[in-house]
This record gives sequence, C-alpha cells and structure tokens, in this order.
Amino acid sequence: MKISIQGGRLIDPANGVDALNDIYIAAGRIVGIGQAPAGFVPNRVIDARGLAVLPGLVDLSARLREPGFEHRATLESELQAALAGGVTSLVLPPDTDPVLDEPGLVEMLKHRARQLNQSHVYPLGAMTVGLKGEVITEMAELTEAGCVAFSQADAPVTDTNVLLRAMQYARTFDYALWLRPEDPWLAREGVAASGAMASRLGLSGIPEQAETIALHTLFELQRATRARLHLCRISSAAGLELVRRARAEGLPVTCDVSAHHVHLTDVDIGYFDAHCRLTPPLRGQRDRDAIRAALADGTIDAICSDHTPVDEDYKLLPFGEAEPGATGLELLLSLALKWARDTDQPVSRAVARVTSEPARVLGSKVLASCGQLGVGSLADLCLVDLDAHWLVSEQNLVSQGKHTPFLGMELPGKVRTTIVAGHVAYETAA
Repeated sequence: MKISIQGGRLIDPANGVDALNDIYIAAGRIVGIGQAPAGFVPNRVIDARGLAVLPGLVDLSARLREPGFEHRATLESELQAALAGGVTSLVLPPDTDPVLDEPGLVEMLKHRARQLNQSHVYPLGAMTVGLKGEVITEMAELTEAGCVAFSQADAPVTDTNVLLRAMQYARTFDYALWLRPEDPWLAREGVAASGAMASRLGLSGIPEQAETIALHTLFELQRATRARLHLCRISSAAGLELVRRARAEGLPVTCDVSAHHVHLTDVDIGYFDAHCRLTPPLRGQRDRDAIRAALADGTIDAICSDHTPVDEDYKLLPFGEAEPGATGLELLLSLALKWARDTDQPVSRAVARVTSEPARVLGSKVLASCGQLGVGSLADLCLVDLDAHWLVSEQNLVSQGKHTPFLGMELPGKVRTTIVAGHVAYETAA
C-alpha cells in the first residue's frame, strides 16, 4: 500500500521539524518527505490541509486488561481506543492475571496483539515472581519473549535486599527497571493525598514522604549498582526535586507523569468523586504546578495515560472503597495539548512528551521504530485537527472503560486518522 499525505503540518520533535510538508509511505515505511521518490504512484492520497501530522503517540502505561480482566476491557476494545487517540505504541504493565512473569504468557499476549494488527504492544515483565517482591524472575528469558523492561506495577517490594539484587541483575545485563516510588507502610490504607482536603473529607491520607522516602532508597541502591531506572508516575514537588538532584549527579534515571496529574489536584475530589480516585493520589496545587514546570524543563520525560479501565461495579462505590484508575488512552494527546496551551508552551514540546521522549525512554531497540517521522522510519503517525475540540462523554469514548475525571469537559485536538505500519487503522469524518 502506497499512501501520499498532502499539505499537512508535519510536527516531528525528534528531527526538529515543524513545517508544511508532504509525506510518502510505501511498504509500511516513510519513503519520502517533501518530495516523492522516483516512480512513486500512490494507491491513496490523503488531504491533510488544515491538519497536523504527528508521529504516532507512545504511551508508557496502558492496562489493556488482558489476560484475566476481560470483563473490564479486552485487547480489541482498548487497542481500538488507542487508535482513536492516535496512540500507536503502548507499554503494558505486568499486573495482569496471571502476572507476566513467565515467557509463555508474554509470547501469548504478543501473539494476540499481532493477530489484531493494530497498535504495537510492548509488555513489561514482572520484576519478581507473582509481583510478590520475594523471588526475582528470569529476566533474560522474559526479554527473549519480548519484554522491554521490568516492573512491579503498583506492587511493593518490602525486602530491600531483593530490590538490591534485582538492580544488580538488571545492571549486569543492561535491563531497565520501571518502578513507582512509594513506601508501602506510609501508603498503607491511604486513599487520598495527606493534607487539608483529605482531613476535611475524613479520608485516610498518603503523605508525600511515601514518595520521597522510596526515592531516597532507590537512588541509594542506584548509586551502588548504576542500574537504569525509570520512575513511574511521579506525583509530588518534593519527589521531582529529588529527581533533579539525581540527574545532576549523573544517575541513569528517567521519569514520567500521569496525564491526570498534569491538570488535577486533590480539590477536584470535590464531594467524594470516585472518578478522581487514582494511584498515586492527586496532590495539591503546588505539586501540580511543579509537575507542569518539570514537564517544561525536561525533568519529566514523558506524559502517559495511565489507562486503567474500571467497570461500574468497582467505581460507583464510596470513594474509599472505589477501585483506583481511569480511562485515558483517548485523552492523552488532548491533555498534553491542553498543558501546552495552559502554560504557553510550544505545541512541539507537548508532542515530544507523548512521542519522541517516551520512545527514548524505551531505549534504542524501540526508538528506531516509533516516535519519529524520518525517512526510513516505520510509518506510524496520526493526523490531528489541533483547532477542533471534542466533548469527553461515555458516548464519545471508544474504550470499554468510561470513567474519567474529565467527563463533560471539552478538550483540544481531535484525531482524524491513525496509520500504523503504513496501513490506515482508524479514520473519522471531519
């Protein structure tokens, strides 16, 4: 299939491009930009005038709920939601059922995703067997099966010696560990961020020290091992300051933030709105503002959707009993664009935080195939109307999960077309 995309505004932060340009696709790859290769005859011409042409989005955390939680969502429904949001590459946490701690489970998941021929799926392997924090998994075998890194998802490792040995093992073979910093004892039974709002509502709190103490531990062990760490879902101003210091020291560390935390604070819980029951919890305005500033200065590498579909039975409960999580795949680009508009950042910087920068976090093996639009790269891209707004509603969400704190809001940026490996995987009328 040969495709010509004509007259679009090409925004490609990886290659420093933001200009009107035509794109030519053949055999699943970009074969020309600006000028068609000799003898190029397209099977299809897409008129992109008035639209932005972006690299396909790279989402560093999306739970697709398979295997084990198909009653909440399926690969089919959530990969369709990804395409509707312009997301062409997704990283899957290992907290499925069963946990992704055996090569056969990873191979089965990858096979299912390939059969659907939609967005690319990159599983994270479990760092410990069953995510129990006791026995390290066979990371080498899981890597051969297709895992791009190793994680505990939201499960704690209470035995610091296990964490040290995992980091030593990972450093030996140059694997990356993706860990969410949270002290399990300080966070135990907490459902909201400690502070005036939690006290007023009578909710058990999680102090920011749960994040900072965990970060101190991780950085101390990283100094001893030099293992590569990616910190998932940083949520506090104090935590971000520790990340800055670690980077200035030269530690090999990257981090991401949930799109929800870029915009919301604990005040948005309002009268116990369970849509705002998230992990980590929403914190105060000072923390939200620090997250926005850290995105601008590059301390935070990427924005992720933290997509976690939750069904009615588990969400429509009292706040403290409701299951944390929200749908986010279809909102990722819009929330990144909204951050740029709210903080007077260039559009290209917002695009970078959901394309080239998360691709860089994934590493060189993946970087060559996603997050950019250079000649020769895989033809993963999306066409977006940056001036359009769309209403976040249950009817407009493709995901099987309909719960999000942004229900009823109008957000900027509407994906019109998503192309994966050179084939048009999603289209909507203007």
